[in-house]
Amino acid sequence: MAYLDHTATTPLEGEVLEAMLPFLTDAHGNPSSAHSFGRRAKEAMEAARAEVAEAAGAMAARVIFTGGGSEANNLFLKGFAAISKPGRVAVSAIEHPSVSKAAASLPGWALRRIAVDSRGKLDLADLDCVFSEPVSMISVMLANNETGIIQDIAKIAARAKAAGVRMHTDAVQAFGKIPVDFAALGVQAMTLSAHKLGGPKGVGALILDKRLSISPLIDGGGQEFGLRSGTENVAGIVGFGAAARLAAVRMRAEQAALLKLRHRIEEALRASGAVLFSGGPDCLPNTVYFSFPGIDGGTLVVELDRKGHAVASGSACASGATEPSEVLLAMGVQPDIARGAVRVSLGKGCDPESVENFLIALRSVTSGLLAILQD
Repeated sequence: MAYLDHTATTPLEGEVLEAMLPFLTDAHGNPSSAHSFGRRAKEAMEAARAEVAEAAGAMAARVIFTGGGSEANNLFLKGFAAISKPGRVAVSAIEHPSVSKAAASLPGWALRRIAVDSRGKLDLADLDCVFSEPVSMISVMLANNETGIIQDIAKIAARAKAAGVRMHTDAVQAFGKIPVDFAALGVQAMTLSAHKLGGPKGVGALILDKRLSISPLIDGGGQEFGLRSGTENVAGIVGFGAAARLAAVRMRAEQAALLKLRHRIEEALRASGAVLFSGGPDCLPNTVYFSFPGIDGGTLVVELDRKGHAVASGSACASGATEPSEVLLAMGVQPDIARGAVRVSLGKGCDPESVENFLIALRSVTSGLLAILQD
């Protein structure tokens, strides 16, 4: 079976598992305990915090561990809203549901969605319209989870700063695939997740500027600087640190290799008459998003799975939905074309041979489906 869905999640790296194992067995102490077991857990957790911070261009004291990227997004949006006078919050039209739905749920707050162009890049003219009226906070993702398109967050953050607006970016898909530097981006908050870069599921982080205050979502023992109470997932956090360290070391070589594979798939798709929704230098090196007119994306995913190739129909978080992707609709894609969207996301284990085998299977499946449609 060829796994081509690394945007949904990635396989756990062997070195990451090795780092985690002691904290799943003998080193089982609670990091809040004063005895040696607790101290060992605490020291390992703080070492992991430093590893995540270094890989993300931040200070370790600004890294707040959470139960995942969705929780981190909610922690910023709801935590900032809780201590602020209700106003306007703006998010891009292609945000992950953990941002868009959280923003829409804020009591007393008005939500403004910022338009994107046909490639999924933020419409800067519309952004200026947003800033022409009072707005308290803005969230724009660094790299989209469906298309892989990368936003110029530093430029957007500079405009937000000039307007006196606090800015958050969801960097879950970008972290580990391209360089991510919290300080250089100029945002006040940034979300990360471990399982997108070879780490364990159920662990994420919110990086928060020291000048920004938020309210916790969970009260209790005051862990994570008082912002995320509850006994920490030490093994998961240690795994997050190891995954972040490994990704930083391997990133450049993996970028180049994945980009070659992505270009090969794009070349074959164009030759086959597919519609491509992503690509270009401002796209993640591992992501290809496409559609074959007349072929349902869900059907194509199932048929490819039967031939041993795991891909996704749109966002994994909406994999049970039958409606066309909201991201593609926001980009102006016609609903019938959007319903055919399939995402291939490359990663560990993908090589030229596996890509060629996938393309052979894709040609076979699409030919068969189109033949049925023509009968």
